[in-house]
Amino acid sequence: MNRRSLGRSGISVNPIGLGGMPMSIQGRPDRAQSIQTICAALDAGIDFIDTADVYCLDHSDIGHNEKLIAEGIKAWGGSTPVIVATKGGMQRPNAAWTTHGEPKHLKHACELSLVALKCDCIDLYQLHAPDDEVPFADSVGALRELKETGKIRHVGLSNVSVDQMKEAQGIVEIVSVQNECNLYEREAFEEGVVAYCEKEGIAFLPYSPVGGFRRHKRTGRDALLQDIAERNKMSPYQVALVWLLVQSPVIIPIPGASRPENARASAEAMKLSLSAEDMTLIDKRSQ
Repeated sequence: MNRRSLGRSGISVNPIGLGGMPMSIQGRPDRAQSIQTICAALDAGIDFIDTADVYCLDHSDIGHNEKLIAEGIKAWGGSTPVIVATKGGMQRPNAAWTTHGEPKHLKHACELSLVALKCDCIDLYQLHAPDDEVPFADSVGALRELKETGKIRHVGLSNVSVDQMKEAQGIVEIVSVQNECNLYEREAFEEGVVAYCEKEGIAFLPYSPVGGFRRHKRTGRDALLQDIAERNKMSPYQVALVWLLVQSPVIIPIPGASRPENARASAEAMKLSLSAEDMTLIDKRSQ
């Protein structure tokens, strides 16, 4: 299992992380199951967890997932370091998802995340999404200030274009970019985001790597993936993860999980491989 670099941060992690969102949004499992899921992921070798302050039900529930992650890591009690990435720059008024990239909000959100995660410094703090009502440079500048004051160690971006990445790099070092990317959503490849990450030594963290909350059933029912999975004694979801890992050495998928067995299956994909013939079949289908 070859570890992958989190950009030029000096941090390396195993090649698949855990996305925390399914444990905190509508339809979420009970707390005990979520803690078991986090512990199962860590036991299986995952050492990178992605969360956000707005992974919750609504504005009254802010920080739900961050608190779960902190509790899960404590319950696990392992000696291996776990890298936690969180995000700021959105809100959940009446359960809606809205951007809020004002520097004042980002700084306050970071303080709340520090409390929720029970830490003095956040490993990786990401701008959740650009806010069309706030100059992008102002939002990124707030993250630079948080880094300068020791609140966060490293800065990442999410839901951004190559041009926005370049603009942000002129303000602060960017170690990661997190955009949606999977077999069916390939804009990160087509629009050059992954290629730019490779060129600049930035980690690319595909969210919804097996289809996400809405499209994961499509992955499970895909006839080609089912055929490849059966021949290789894996699941269609593991096929999708292995395919992503092969695309670039900077890719670190962060599949979500709300059940221990799903977390373990995602971790198992780190040890699996596909033949060149299977990869070609998938590539042709994707194109």
